[in-house]
Amino acid sequence: MASAEPHRVASPGTPAVPGDARARARYRRILRFAARALVQTWWFEIVLPRFGLERLSERGRTARLRRLARRFHALAVELGGLMIKVGQFMSSRLDVLPPEITTELAGLQDEVPPVPFDQIRAAAEAELGMPLRDAYASFDEQPVAAASLGQAHRARLAAEQAADAGFTDVVVKVQRPGIQTIVDVDLAALRRIARWLRRIRIVSRRADMPALVEEFAITSLEEIDYRHEAANAERFREKFAGNPRVAVPEIAWERSTARVLTLADVTAIKVTDVDGLRRAGIDPHEVASVFASVMFDQFFGFGFFHADPHPGNVFVTPVPSDRRREGEPDWVLTFIDFGMMGEISPSARDALRTVLVAAAARDGRGLVAGMSQVGALLPSADVRELERAMTQLFARFGGMGFAELKQVDPREFRDFAGEFGELARALPFQLPENFLLVIRAASLTSGVCTSIDPAFNLWDAVEPYAARLLREERGDLMRDAARRAMAFADITMRLPQRLDGLITHLEDGNLGFDSGRLERRMSRLERLGRRAVSGILFAGLLVAGVLMRPDDETAGTVLMGLSALPLLHVLLGGVFGRRD
Repeated sequence: MASAEPHRVASPGTPAVPGDARARARYRRILRFAARALVQTWWFEIVLPRFGLERLSERGRTARLRRLARRFHALAVELGGLMIKVGQFMSSRLDVLPPEITTELAGLQDEVPPVPFDQIRAAAEAELGMPLRDAYASFDEQPVAAASLGQAHRARLAAEQAADAGFTDVVVKVQRPGIQTIVDVDLAALRRIARWLRRIRIVSRRADMPALVEEFAITSLEEIDYRHEAANAERFREKFAGNPRVAVPEIAWERSTARVLTLADVTAIKVTDVDGLRRAGIDPHEVASVFASVMFDQFFGFGFFHADPHPGNVFVTPVPSDRRREGEPDWVLTFIDFGMMGEISPSARDALRTVLVAAAARDGRGLVAGMSQVGALLPSADVRELERAMTQLFARFGGMGFAELKQVDPREFRDFAGEFGELARALPFQLPENFLLVIRAASLTSGVCTSIDPAFNLWDAVEPYAARLLREERGDLMRDAARRAMAFADITMRLPQRLDGLITHLEDGNLGFDSGRLERRMSRLERLGRRAVSGILFAGLLVAGVLMRPDDETAGTVLMGLSALPLLHVLLGGVFGRRD
């Protein structure tokens, strides 16, 4: 991440909840929602299937998940703050969350009411150290956009500042008053929830939730410091200095602080406004292709990318003929809002290139190898079965665009899912460390391209880009082959010595086997197994009692009382089982 100065991120073990009553109420409300969602999911998706009640679990699952997503949508809109950001992240996690949830959250935007202008005026004047009438020639009281972290107003620079900056019309972003406290509360709640999720094996083996929240925290804290956004914009401009298709708004540095950001007004045609593009004589298909290529450059070339390229943050700006030189394009992509940026290490970028080249070549085995290199596969993943599934997937659906896939007979998808159903249920994928923003940006890129042109085929953009990568890296192939040959020669030379040592140990009888230790471990496993069953019974009886109590208080109380018996076994088994 680009940063003007480092942020201090609170330790995940010590949630810093402000003492304000409203802050504590917000914190408790977020935790209550999360606890209820986790208990409901655990009961229907884990407990009931373990007792042979899969049909009961599956019945109404779609409606249940949609209700849960709708409740979170309403909570996020009401609370604002980071909750909207969390919902937006969840909507892009198509690899982890069911479509009932991602679809419901896909339209979640910063749907919050604007802050009264008097508060915005006071906040801006406190930051700039002068009245707004002195800071700007004019300042529109009506916001251009109201978001959960801040809101934007149009303004005009005074003549002196305009002469220095080189532009007059500006957009001024002002941070919402009290947003720091809201962000602190939300992060404290998210850290607590992450610790809950860390104890759930099916979650913990796919993602390090506390680390994920810390990544989200760093990004969020940088996003509310506009100095980071300004520095990111300048760095982004430098990366694309040689690309005439990309533009970045200029910053009015004398009117920018940590909580106020003044930048050139670059409002133009929204990237997904197909009618507006056509009226301007711009081909939407070309826009989708260029947008995909520009995002590929960020992912696979620079390793520094815009992590929030949703339609509101990308404009298509027509360039009049009298303002462009010969050979320059008649329109450019203008990116705004650089508060959320991602960075990819060189090794991770190389792994992503392997994935891209394999995907372009429809190479199932190479794709799986690249995914493993990225760290997107669980160590226990059945690689051979996954390779076979990917190869067949490419053979049947590879190269199809979104519009073509919609025309495929649903029975074909069902047949494919039936053949590889066990693999699909095992879901051998995990979230690689520091890839949260990559996945979000890639998902948004695909969504924007298909919104601009439903017939757009992402493969058409992938293939030439992958071919270019291969040409650029061809010079490294000989060096890589030489390194592999040297490594193989080294192993070959040392192999006889290692075999000789192994045979010597066998002849001397030095290879031993501790059966007593194995027996003790087996005994421990048996006790743990019995305690696990008791734990499931305790939780099942307790949750059943809680759910039944509002309708039948007596039966609910009895079930809750009975849950104490397996709980005692769990607790006492842990105390008396420590002798080993």
